[in-house]
Amino acid sequence: MKGKDLKPHIGIFGRRNNGKSSFINLLTGQNIAIVSDHPGTTTDPVKKSVEIFGVGPAIIIDTAGIDDSGDLGKLRIEKTLQVIPTIDLGIILIAANIFGEFEENLVKQFNYYDIPYLIVHNKSDIEAIKLEFSDNVKQITGKIPFSFSNVKPENFNELVELIKTSIPETAYAKPSLFKGTVKPKDVVLLVTPIDSEAPEGRMILPQVMAWRDVLDNDCICVSVKETELEDFFKLGIKPALVVTDSQVFNYVSKIVPENIMLTSFSIVFSKLRGDFDAFLKGTPTIDNLKDGDKVLILESCTHHVSCDDIGRFKIPKWLEKHTGKKLEFDIVAGLSAVNNPVNNYALVIQCGGCMVTRKQIISRLKPFEHADIPITNYGMAIAWVNGIFERVTQPFKALYNND
Repeated sequence: MKGKDLKPHIGIFGRRNNGKSSFINLLTGQNIAIVSDHPGTTTDPVKKSVEIFGVGPAIIIDTAGIDDSGDLGKLRIEKTLQVIPTIDLGIILIAANIFGEFEENLVKQFNYYDIPYLIVHNKSDIEAIKLEFSDNVKQITGKIPFSFSNVKPENFNELVELIKTSIPETAYAKPSLFKGTVKPKDVVLLVTPIDSEAPEGRMILPQVMAWRDVLDNDCICVSVKETELEDFFKLGIKPALVVTDSQVFNYVSKIVPENIMLTSFSIVFSKLRGDFDAFLKGTPTIDNLKDGDKVLILESCTHHVSCDDIGRFKIPKWLEKHTGKKLEFDIVAGLSAVNNPVNNYALVIQCGGCMVTRKQIISRLKPFEHADIPITNYGMAIAWVNGIFERVTQPFKALYNND
């Protein structure tokens, strides 16, 4: 997952030859999508960055026709539908006053994942939208189709404004990690272990983002490895907050005095990238796990796996030790589909999600929440098995409840 994928995602959907590729080229101002009169030209989803005034950088996704046919067409449609949980806004492109089963299926998917969407009647220069048709679409979806033409985009600015106002602010706003938890001039201590999983010569994204956010809140940022933590406290400096890597919770929590707030990078990110309240409720169910239960671990990025891997090795080992049960674990990396039925799992553990958008995590977890499968995240699960769950979530509970 690249850093650009943290931008708002806008998916363009529609039947073959409804002008999706031309529409995207018009939005981006570039010829990034192949335009052809031959149906089915677009195969795999194609991403492109675009700047939207008032929103900033966004990702436009061109998808294959939802009416594709044949065995290959079915695979293309599957890939198109897999895009839906990853987007912040959907645009259904229709034409020739046609709105049927294909479009209604898209609407059902958007509603399931709580994704806002627009309906744009394209090629209106060839066949204008009919009032009766527009009323029928509104009756089905609650939305009035926007009349547009790629060839004569006279109301292009109006369309861009509609897109801008339809994207949820949470998709592009940059909320603070620590605002409300610390105040200007506070000392914030970041404990950053350097192990075999740490990238050579640099820090991982959550640590870098935390550093920047501490500075943005006009605080004093100090960083040490866990092996120098005791040396730091010998300096006589009392930090307002200590943020550590979750995997050294057990070690760090014994050194940091109880009167100093303690949390982890993963827990900090769980408020921005995920369902904090659902994580809080789901974490205690760890103690309800039984022999043979399946636990799903969701990694939101792909990376080289080592014997120190927190999701694949450490968390499974700690859970089995804490519960005394023999558990089964499935790991799904990136935003790959979960192939097994959601009811197969007794617990889902989501990583911090620093490399994906909040919407992508929320959508990924939604099927499990609908099925009442408990969910938690790396930091909260590790805190629970170390007996410090209440302590490390406290700095953000009051803040969350006031949102």
